[in-house]
Amino acid sequence: FRTETMKAVVLLLVALTGLALADDVVELTKSNFKSSVLDSKDVWLVEFFAPWCGHCKALAPEWAKAATALKGIVKVGAVDMTVHQDVGAPYGIQGFPTIKVFGLDKNKPTDYQGARTAAAIAEAGIEAARSVVQARLGGRSGSSGSGSGSSSKGSGKDEVVELTESNFERLVLQSNDLWLIEFFAPWCGHCKNLAPEWSRASTELKGEVKLGAVDATVHGQLAAKYGVQGYPTIKVFGAGKKSGDAETYEVCKCVLFLEYYV
Repeated sequence: FRTETMKAVVLLLVALTGLALADDVVELTKSNFKSSVLDSKDVWLVEFFAPWCGHCKALAPEWAKAATALKGIVKVGAVDMTVHQDVGAPYGIQGFPTIKVFGLDKNKPTDYQGARTAAAIAEAGIEAARSVVQARLGGRSGSSGSGSGSSSKGSGKDEVVELTESNFERLVLQSNDLWLIEFFAPWCGHCKNLAPEWSRASTELKGEVKLGAVDATVHGQLAAKYGVQGYPTIKVFGAGKKSGDAETYEVCKCVLFLEYYV
């Protein structure tokens, strides 16, 4: 059921992008590949192409559509191998287009062998992001292009953003970030049980998904606006421009929620 649901979400994301939307594919070059891809914590889908390649030309609109569908979740880039051969050299690029998935371990990208459609590409991106989340929750931090990985574990820093009626619109509704927001009450036992998982997830997902918390006993109007009737209630505000609407997902364990959603 989870796989079928994920496929349905992917198809919906792709359909909503429309053919007229701007190209969200990041142009990757010798000067920015390491800083943008290898040194980042983001999941990347990277196409190595040649401008004269017929298959690359055919892929271009689907690649752009997938990039827009995945905006805020997975980054999508492209390397012109006729200009930046040094970028593709370490990966043994022998034909065009070649698509690489840079997930948790940036030193070991995997080959994308799926269909060259926006839906299939977007699904692969979401699956890669989901794998990264599961690995991080399991304690793995991954490796960067510099050959050394780092983990946020042990820092003791909580990345949960305290949201209020005065900052909610600015931080959430006016942002392009993907937000998971917990509406809680300090006296709620289930909220207290969720707290350490929520804190942990906020640290593990830093830079990819933002996690916030609203004290509904203090900011009642905000809770009422989103129909909060019990605690904890988790609302999902998708990446990109927001209409103000949110998806509700009731969950007792943050781990299960993140595994399902991402």
